[in-house]
Formats: sequence, C-alpha cells, structure tokens
Amino acid sequence: MCRQVAEGTRWLKCGHFQRHLVVAIMDCDSNRCERSYRHPPNCRQPNCTPNFGPEIQRSIDDVDEFCFQCRTAMSRRR
Repeated sequence: MCRQVAEGTRWLKCGHFQRHLVVAIMDCDSNRCERSYRHPPNCRQPNCTPNFGPEIQRSIDDVDEFCFQCRTAMSRRR
C-alpha cells in the first residue's frame, strides 16, 4: 500500500497528532495498489487496494499539552 507522509504537531500529554501538511507520497510499487504509479489505468480487478496505508507522521513540533479535542472533552466532563 502506498502511504502519505505528513508533518504536524504531536501533543505529548495525549499522544495525538495534528496534521498540517502532506509532504510526500511513498509509492509501494505494486500493480495491485490503485495509488501506485505501477497500477494499470485500465485495471478492472476487484481485489486492488483503493486506499492509502497507515500515514507516516513526522513531528515538526512537540507541545507538552493536551490537544484541543482532548481539552474540550475534559471541560465537558466537568
């Protein structure tokens, strides 16, 4: 499966990743992956993979806090 390489913020207290930008696509070089350059454009096989695999996350900054969603969820519980 091809994968997206994303850069973003890692929230250290909850471990969540906030994507800012997809900077690259890693091609898997498979003719059975619809996202790959090797996949034939006229392919009609039902067993080809249509989606990207797990995202590769690059932290460009680390914040020693909870993310916005976790902070919102915690304030609602109070």
